Amino acid sequence: MLIQGVTDYAIFMLDANGRVSTWNAGAERIKGYSAAEIIGSPYARFYTPEDVAAGEPERALATAKRDGKYEKEGWRVRKNGERFWASTVLDAIRDEDGTFVGYAKVTRDITERRQAQIELQQAREALFQAQKMEAVGQLTAGIAHDFNNMLAGVIGSLDLLRTRIKAQRYGDAERYIETAIASAERAAALTARLLAFGRRQPLDVKPVDLNAVVASLQELLGRTMGERIGIVLALDPALPYAETDAHQLENAIVNLAINARDAMPDGGTLTLATSVTAKVTGSWRGTADGPFVTLDVSDTGHGMTPEILSKAFDPFFTTKPLGQGTGLGLSMIYGFAKQSRGHLLIASDVGSGTKVSLHLPISPCSPAAAGETPARRALPHRDGETVLVVEDDENVRMLVLDVVSDLGFHAIGAQDGPSALPLLEGPGRIDLMVSDIGLPNGMNGRALAEAARVQRPDLPILFITGYAAEAAREGFLGAGMDLMMKPFSIDALGARIRALMPG
Repeated sequence: MLIQGVTDYAIFMLDANGRVSTWNAGAERIKGYSAAEIIGSPYARFYTPEDVAAGEPERALATAKRDGKYEKEGWRVRKNGERFWASTVLDAIRDEDGTFVGYAKVTRDITERRQAQIELQQAREALFQAQKMEAVGQLTAGIAHDFNNMLAGVIGSLDLLRTRIKAQRYGDAERYIETAIASAERAAALTARLLAFGRRQPLDVKPVDLNAVVASLQELLGRTMGERIGIVLALDPALPYAETDAHQLENAIVNLAINARDAMPDGGTLTLATSVTAKVTGSWRGTADGPFVTLDVSDTGHGMTPEILSKAFDPFFTTKPLGQGTGLGLSMIYGFAKQSRGHLLIASDVGSGTKVSLHLPISPCSPAAAGETPARRALPHRDGETVLVVEDDENVRMLVLDVVSDLGFHAIGAQDGPSALPLLEGPGRIDLMVSDIGLPNGMNGRALAEAARVQRPDLPILFITGYAAEAAREGFLGAGMDLMMKPFSIDALGARIRALMPG
């Protein structure tokens, strides 16, 4: 009697063949059938034609009989043809002897709840889209600000250089060239930080002397900090080498120093200290076990409130005015630390300054084993050595061809894979191939390399690319292959070619 009076749930029984044998008031209200209309009808009557065609009713009965219970949400059909979203439970019923005798079925109409969930999800997606567009606006404004400053240095210096050359005034030529190169390198460093943040650029992990990197940046940081901020270095003389990417480490240090400067508008002290940390608590999965080489960057600025501190690593979050920061500084350092299997911690109190601690894995190589950077060696020129350069960007291709020629090699160029293949398949001498990865016309650099190795199995190959997501895949580089990220200096390109050239 109690079940018969329930109106919020459809509760009814099925016989062993799946036909309705009992019917309560809730079933009549939800499904629209009276007991006289429905008893004896097959259970499949409540399913949509699509589910019936897919065998869903039989699958539900079989599952309940085998496992004892079947639960699922899905569309069901009322007597008037209206569809509703149902939560259904189907239990197998057995008598005292364990003999299967039928099913107990409970159905609840949750259409309104599902619609509320859909509307909530749509609202969340709309909010996410709005936040994303706001973040893109913040990122675009910040990057535009930074890049415009850098381009001003490049364009202004080259424009002045051109004017001076026309006037045959060469005295300041080198200064203008160095300024243009420095500005371009800053732009390259910004894109590298962005790629590292997105984890789309592989790290060039090597043993790195953290003390030496910090000391080498002291003069640059001094100019960046200005006269009102003092710099203190507290370097552990017995510090082991870190296992990391030296260029990304430099970017991280400069970024942390700039953040510290901005937190001390009235002046103060920036302290860079190195040490060894035995263990870092709260490490994420994939972090090295420790010990770590640690860099602490501390300032005597205004500090952060708990609310700001909780968002410090959030992408696009910044307290700077629009256009004066991307909000990616700490986020990119966080990404760099994670890629390095290290850790990044931050401690700050209002009025007491901020300390950011970058923990990096210790290199298995001792300082002595890591050795000094080898001096640039002259490349012995042998007549006829030929380098094939495959690059679709004409300016880049001409630059690389000029560098190769200046190194004393015979240089030949091709704009894509199809135009390079006849050169590789021909009888002409080719000692090394330099190729972009993202080549057009249906053949990328890796596919070209495979085709080249068919004709010339031992051909050394240097990939050059501005996007290393594909190259970061394990196994992308085979034997006798190397990878170089754009942009690159002439000296760096020459060094890679020297290293790969046979003999």
